[in-house]
Amino acid sequence: MKDMPHRSETVLSELDDLLARATDGLRARVSAGGRIDAPLLEQHQHAAHALSWLATYVFSLRQLQAWSARVDGPIEALITQIGWGEYLTQIMGGIPMSQTEFARLSDLDVDWQPSDEARALMAGNTPEARAELAALIARNKGAATFGASGLDEDLEMIRDQFRRWTDDKVVPHAHEWHLKDQLIPMEIIEELAELGVFGLTIPEEFGGLGMSKAAMVVVSEELSRGYIGVGSLGTRSEIAAELILCGGTDAQKAQWLPRLASGETLPTAVFTEPNTGSDLGALRTRAVRDGDDWVVTGNKTWITHAARTHIMTLLARTDPDTTDYRGLSMFIAEKTPGTDADPFPTPGMTGGEIEVLGYRGMKEYEMAFDGFRVDGANLLGGETGRGFKQLMETFESARIQTAARAIGVAQNALELGLQYALDRKQFGKPLAAFPRVADKLAMMAVEILIARQLTYFSAWEKDHGHRCDVEAGMAKLLGARVAWSAADNALQIHGGNGFALEYQISRVLCDARILNIFEGAAEIQAQVIARRLLG
Repeated sequence: MKDMPHRSETVLSELDDLLARATDGLRARVSAGGRIDAPLLEQHQHAAHALSWLATYVFSLRQLQAWSARVDGPIEALITQIGWGEYLTQIMGGIPMSQTEFARLSDLDVDWQPSDEARALMAGNTPEARAELAALIARNKGAATFGASGLDEDLEMIRDQFRRWTDDKVVPHAHEWHLKDQLIPMEIIEELAELGVFGLTIPEEFGGLGMSKAAMVVVSEELSRGYIGVGSLGTRSEIAAELILCGGTDAQKAQWLPRLASGETLPTAVFTEPNTGSDLGALRTRAVRDGDDWVVTGNKTWITHAARTHIMTLLARTDPDTTDYRGLSMFIAEKTPGTDADPFPTPGMTGGEIEVLGYRGMKEYEMAFDGFRVDGANLLGGETGRGFKQLMETFESARIQTAARAIGVAQNALELGLQYALDRKQFGKPLAAFPRVADKLAMMAVEILIARQLTYFSAWEKDHGHRCDVEAGMAKLLGARVAWSAADNALQIHGGNGFALEYQISRVLCDARILNIFEGAAEIQAQVIARRLLG
């Protein structure tokens, strides 16, 4: 398709117009008195989320176009051709938001009559193209990614370093850690610290490597390709460091950032409560002054890696007269790392493990605080009432990092599905030779590439000081869906064996499922995106 660049640019203009009409129409439906009305927005929630998905596809196709202009090769050409064909067809007929919910243009009271250029692109996703792509990636099975990334040489060197380390230190052991529900060994954490993972984006003046968010994405992707738990170890430090960098005092930055960067101090995030879920503004855990210090009382849940960490970024209510986000404050709460026998030895806190399907390498906990003391100097920023705002400032980085983890999980699923499809023979030929299997492999490769490019773009925007909450949210929204789809399809390729615990794909399926829930459930993510689009 030699005229692809011209056609795609023309079609992007069509899609921009379609998105603008859909946005204006929905804005009129959910506005009262010239402002977005929350009850109306909730009433039209399906339409709002349809708008988010439509926008995500438009943004994704723009990044697919930008990527295709930077790369060259038969795999890249086929991914571009199939990606455009599939996503335009879904925009026309229905974008899957979940297995049973679709974002349709009729939900937004808009119609789209595709131009001849758009119809030509839609025709590109043919069985022959998918079969050819599947055959090409099968020949290239030793690579961790299919198709050039379009990244610079330095980032590709970083990818290669962490790919090799992951294949050596993580891949051979990840499934055993999962099956035995074991914590990731401390030796792995120590090696990650030596590699600079925990200080990757922390400025050099505080002992970090001062690298870009793009580098963080590449590292997170490769580590998560081996095991999501290992990829997520860096998330703990990323969130804590971002909180301190954005909201901490000079003294807090000097005290904590070098220790986080070196891995000497392992952090955990303590935000969620049993009865609040995504409604962080309704948190009830309270912190009361006692002299120069604070005393914390309340319950928290879904605390990742809680037992053996040294500090908690702890969100609590310091103004008892408030019932929303305005009375919340953030603390850097110190604790003593626990053991298997005594996971929470610090006075004033107790906890227990939550048994989970996947994402097991750090373990999840529920925690109770009763008279737990926090040093007064560890109130983040030295000012109360700013906790929710401080947390919001980290959401862009957290969601970019989560999107990267999703890409790594999806890539792992694709590689496992591909290897099984090549090794397993049925009716005298490998599974990969059957069209429905080849279709699955091809579409996995296409969607992973699209999600990857949207994530890279979000990181680039963050690195250049641009607001990117919409782009980061879209990357997370799409990446999580792609990871689950890839894992599900790769398990289907395995057939009955995929349902057996001994096969790695069973773990990847469980790990993929959490991505649509944490760091903002898909529904919350779509709501946030819609709210920003509507203004």
